[in-house]
Amino acid sequence: MTSSKPLLLLIFLSFFDSSVADETFPQPAELQPDVDFWVDVFTEYGNDEGVLHDNRNLAVVYDRLAIPENLGRRERQRRVEKQRKLVQSVLRSLAAGKRDNLTAEEARILALWPPGVSNETLNDAVGRIRYQQGLKGRFRQGLKRSGQWRDHVNTEFRALNVPIEIAALPHVESSYNPDARSHVGASGIWQFTRSTGRRFMQVDHVVDERNDPFAATRAAGQLMAYNYSITGNWPMAITAYNHGLGGVRRAMRQYGDTAYVEILREYNGRTFGFASRNFYVAFLAAKEVDENIDLYFPGLIADKPTDYAVATLPNYVSVSGLTQALGTTPQKLAQHNRALQATVWQESKYVPKGYELRFPAVDTSRPLSEILASLPADAVFTRQLPDMFHKVARGDTLSQIAETYDTRVSTLVALNGLGSSHRIRAGQQLRLPAAGPAPVVASVAAASEVAPEPVVPEAEIEVAEMTPAAMASDVATSLPTTLQTSLLSDPSDYSVAADKTIEVQALETLGHYGDWLEIKTQRLRDLNAMAFKTPVAVGQRIKLDLNTVDAKLFEERRIAYHRVQQDSFFRRHVISGVTEHTIKPGDSIWILALRKYDVPIWLFRQYNPGVDMHKVRPGTKIQIPLLTDVQTG
Repeated sequence: MTSSKPLLLLIFLSFFDSSVADETFPQPAELQPDVDFWVDVFTEYGNDEGVLHDNRNLAVVYDRLAIPENLGRRERQRRVEKQRKLVQSVLRSLAAGKRDNLTAEEARILALWPPGVSNETLNDAVGRIRYQQGLKGRFRQGLKRSGQWRDHVNTEFRALNVPIEIAALPHVESSYNPDARSHVGASGIWQFTRSTGRRFMQVDHVVDERNDPFAATRAAGQLMAYNYSITGNWPMAITAYNHGLGGVRRAMRQYGDTAYVEILREYNGRTFGFASRNFYVAFLAAKEVDENIDLYFPGLIADKPTDYAVATLPNYVSVSGLTQALGTTPQKLAQHNRALQATVWQESKYVPKGYELRFPAVDTSRPLSEILASLPADAVFTRQLPDMFHKVARGDTLSQIAETYDTRVSTLVALNGLGSSHRIRAGQQLRLPAAGPAPVVASVAAASEVAPEPVVPEAEIEVAEMTPAAMASDVATSLPTTLQTSLLSDPSDYSVAADKTIEVQALETLGHYGDWLEIKTQRLRDLNAMAFKTPVAVGQRIKLDLNTVDAKLFEERRIAYHRVQQDSFFRRHVISGVTEHTIKPGDSIWILALRKYDVPIWLFRQYNPGVDMHKVRPGTKIQIPLLTDVQTG
């Protein structure tokens, strides 16, 4: 791999042993080539170029290609594929045993591998050639933008006892761009998906706090603290941010809690793809650059944070009323209040009661709270505007839409004249109950305006966060997706073991298993020697009959069920904090969770996955999530 690092940097790296210098974020020597690779991606390779490399051994970089950012996808793919085939041809020749009379290109590629590399390794490498776009320009812009929020990140993380070095993670996720949106539904500088974001923030059609760097930073700190409480170390807590707690816990059980190299090198979980495998080492690289900006980007000056005036709205307020009182425009107000959705700026909804409004202090002549208190009567309201229509977004389902607006699928079907298949299309306008039945003429007109978008089926799912590095990577391949990725913060094991057994989770019954397996529950009772009407117990292991439905489909159905339950809960509640409780003699987990703290058992188990609920002993310390109701509307 060619590199133009200055001599100073090479000397610095030769004396820097991060595994000793920073035990919080261990960097085993075996992972150093991976970290170096990502440092180069962030600091050496520009946005108009990229590299072909081995996707398992990142020290092997075959070629540096000029691929302009503005090139069309098809042309980018053509150029990459052309060079990939040339490298594959050389690898096949070497894998066949050729070691003498090598061409210059064969000798060059062979030299990239360790001496004595086997034919088998080279043959495997034929199918592992990946393209990675350079990110130097984006990383530089991210470093510049990060200055606006770094003080806030440090303050929030210190309050949550989260290492402030994790402030480097948005460089990997979004380049600190608050407008970042991934094609898999992740949003904001911390790239939260809707399902994960709703645990800690309000995420709906009026307010989406994922897009507010201040609220999202607080949520990211909460999520990181939670991940660490489950994994016990920061490398796996950070990996879980991308891959999910369930998968990370399975890897830790297989290899050991701190077997970082083995997990990142050898774990073959179904969804543990390139992005998950490289998330921690990419973070280490971003951290290295972030802590040595003058070394990698000499002269860079970060943006200054805005000094904000902040006030909480005591009532619902119209955007027009706010902008007039502040002497500003909706565009400028939106720039500083990124959580407010399009429904607010289009004035089909008011700025909601309880919203924390921000505006530059330099642009206010008096305290913001005074300005809000003196708004004219025609700008202030005691109730929110009713929802009249919903524009279908890609990934929406009728059941999700019905739940969002507190109505029924059958009502939406009737109001919109939907067919028996209940299919909806991205871009379609759905009437909501407040709008009443549509006149026949209006209904026909609306139907003619629907764009010919692909059908959005009920089974459409949201998938996990992917880094800009992953999104700008191999133009010919993408990571596999699964329903499991919609439960990134759920450490429960929903997988079927090799012996065809599962661990019973909260909210599950034999009836559920029978439905998902398409068999009678009596078959499961017979298989597990269970008496009639004996319920399954949380934590119990039971054997499945997989003759009708295979393990993969069973897992998908099981996870989909839990996603619906959890999504429904987190539309109405957010986790605002955590408290520790020490078990006393006579305490019952069920009574503590359901009566004292008002926390459902399934959520309690997520915060205490190692606690045996049936044999909890006095003195045991348990974690209790604190819940706050979402201010809807």
